[in-house]
Amino acid sequence: MLFMADTQQADEQVETVAGAAAGKRDRRAARLAREIRAFAATHGGSAEGQLAHIGRGRIRIALVGANGEWGNLVADTLESAKAAAEQAGLTLQDDFDGDLAARVRTGRYEWSRMAGIQVGGRANA
Repeated sequence: MLFMADTQQADEQVETVAGAAAGKRDRRAARLAREIRAFAATHGGSAEGQLAHIGRGRIRIALVGANGEWGNLVADTLESAKAAAEQAGLTLQDDFDGDLAARVRTGRYEWSRMAGIQVGGRANA
């Protein structure tokens, strides 16, 4: 039999655990936001992005800088990814196609990787 004091203590423990989880999510979103801002600063002063589910609850934040350079970050949840994008002032696109994809600048590394996986292409070592 639970007494009122026991119930209150259990409720306080649940609130503490929920608060700790929320704090951890906030810290992760803030870290991702810093990384997004750093990427934008390094690649032309701004960036745009797109969010995509990549499995097991993870979300890919695809970034395209103003200079065409691109990169990826991974968030634990969609909420963290959206919060990070908002904190960083990242403009999100619905899809990674059209104008966003056209701005991506690929380099020698990407072309060699793509050529290596084509049928009959040189294998990557």
